[in-house]
Amino acid sequence: MSAWLVLAEYASSNMTLWWQLGPASPAPRHFGDKRLTCVAPTSAVMISTTPMQQRFAVPAATSRAAVQMVAVSAKEVKALRDVTGAGMMDCKKALVDAEGNVEVATEALRAKGLASADKKASRAVKEGIIETYIHTGSKLGIMVEVNCETDFVAKRPEFAELAKSIAMQVAASPTVEAVSESDIDSEWISKEKKIEAASEDLQGKPDQIVAKIVDGRVAKTIKAKLLLEQPYSRDPNMSVDELVKSYTAKLGENIKVARFVRFNMGETATAEEDEE
Repeated sequence: MSAWLVLAEYASSNMTLWWQLGPASPAPRHFGDKRLTCVAPTSAVMISTTPMQQRFAVPAATSRAAVQMVAVSAKEVKALRDVTGAGMMDCKKALVDAEGNVEVATEALRAKGLASADKKASRAVKEGIIETYIHTGSKLGIMVEVNCETDFVAKRPEFAELAKSIAMQVAASPTVEAVSESDIDSEWISKEKKIEAASEDLQGKPDQIVAKIVDGRVAKTIKAKLLLEQPYSRDPNMSVDELVKSYTAKLGENIKVARFVRFNMGETATAEEDEE
């Protein structure tokens, strides 16, 4: 008779995972009230006293450590949740799937959050808050409007935290002039393309090559002007757009940065001098 080693028992579902050490046998075996069927030589089999329980096999190359679930502590789950804002069960599953690797689990949750945010992007946003940030020295001030779906989320401290981060990002990005590309004037884009096409270094090149180079240069110029395209100042590995989407996943609502205003000390005085 083949020898069998118990790897794990599932009392709640009345299941036992066995490891076959001997050769397979086409005939069912009985251990007490458990009916065991050998499916392949040196393989693991899921059996149950529950009728019609589905059986499955694990390749013989699979080690005992691979079969058993990776142990994840509550402290690790909480730490990952604090970083990503994902649910406790999602964090635990991500850590188990990543075999305890926090970086891999974080990236998996981030990708899941971005996908979730994309699904919510079409929802109407009619609530929100206006947040301000005054830079050290009181020479620079930022005011931003960030929208969400409900007043409930607008009152959450996490939402206020996001709005403050957006205001600080604007302060740290002097080249930024618009939230997204839809805010850029199409006439300005056309004008920039004409200017670039007339550049001395492009003269004499085929039209198709010129068009590609012009499009690339203008796209780069536009990107420098867009708030959502900037690397997040506190974590350059993510963009501001990804930051907003991470809060969409965390708070469960569509979130949009509506607009912002930058106040620089002395701007009005300079404008008056230019007019004179």
